[in-house]
Amino acid sequence: MTFAGSSNVFALVALSLAVSLAEVCPAQDSPTSQSWTSSNQQDDPNGTINPIRTRTSHQEINGRAVDTTTVETLGPDGQYVLYSSTQKESVHVNDTTVRTTERTFGRAQDGEQTLIQERQEESRNLPGGEEKVVRTTSTPDANGAMQVVQREIEDSKQLSPGVRETNTTVLLPNIEGGLTPAVQTDLRETKNSDGTNEFKKSTLLSNGTGGWQLSEVREGTTTQTGGQTNKDERVLRPDGNGAMAVAERTVSQQTQSAGQTRDTTETFSTNVPGQAGDDNLQLVRRDTTVRENTLAGGQNTTREVEQPNPGDPSAGLRLTREAIDIVRPGSNGTAQQDHTTLAPGSDGLLHEVWLDLGKTDNPSVVHVDTAPPQSRAK
Repeated sequence: MTFAGSSNVFALVALSLAVSLAEVCPAQDSPTSQSWTSSNQQDDPNGTINPIRTRTSHQEINGRAVDTTTVETLGPDGQYVLYSSTQKESVHVNDTTVRTTERTFGRAQDGEQTLIQERQEESRNLPGGEEKVVRTTSTPDANGAMQVVQREIEDSKQLSPGVRETNTTVLLPNIEGGLTPAVQTDLRETKNSDGTNEFKKSTLLSNGTGGWQLSEVREGTTTQTGGQTNKDERVLRPDGNGAMAVAERTVSQQTQSAGQTRDTTETFSTNVPGQAGDDNLQLVRRDTTVRENTLAGGQNTTREVEQPNPGDPSAGLRLTREAIDIVRPGSNGTAQQDHTTLAPGSDGLLHEVWLDLGKTDNPSVVHVDTAPPQSRAK
């Protein structure tokens, strides 16, 4: 794993680690009024990257939720300085409408915050199970005024008790200064009587002359048997002759037992690193995630990524990344979160490349569903 030294990477790493830690425990039902905070300190054990510090707060009162995330980096004087902050507010306008505004601020040269992006979303639930969502993204122009750079319109309908269809159109700026449809997606989800779920999502791109060209099709099936869930997904894209052909396939399996959940996803592709492309699907990645509850009421999560060596693709998969998340309940309704990322060094052994130590009183993290663990607590 390679980490660049640019400030942009700081925010990406911080946000990705925040997402990873949030996934340690699934969200649970929230009360009508709640608030929580969390803080994380991220460091590179090798000392090649500036440390990052993040703070997140959540407040929810009577249908209004506000989330604030602040990212700080270590300045040249040894003091932490603001890099970016994100403020997200969700308001229940009425029984059928939710409006969400998310603003991202960066640090200007004078040290003050400056707005660099605003995203607005309005979701409405209509009779008959229909849902309409409009998402608008704006950024500053050369004069600092906010201008719309993308609008996404989504319409989801329940066609029958087991069939739901979602149509989405993405509009982008045109040379006249307005917005023009550029991407369309059509998703159909079907729940069958035998318990299987099927989906098919088609993506079309504008050809610039008012027509549409099929760019990609994703289709798959999900089945559940006892404590096991299987998902098989295919991705079709135009081949050299313009015909739709299978370019990728992912096979996922989730198994649950007492205190443990194991997720394995294998990705097959016609594009193999280090090899000339052909029409044959080959295994190019395996992701394995194991979550275990501990006797002390915490949770340990290990994620492993295996990929081929581009220099020797015929040698099979090798471990290219491992991430370990540990959640330990603390006192006064808090939890300690430790995230460690490891990657192979020049000696072929795994070495720590990133550490994230945090503390939170987020109820969805503090309260883990502790079924008896299958293996010993760590």
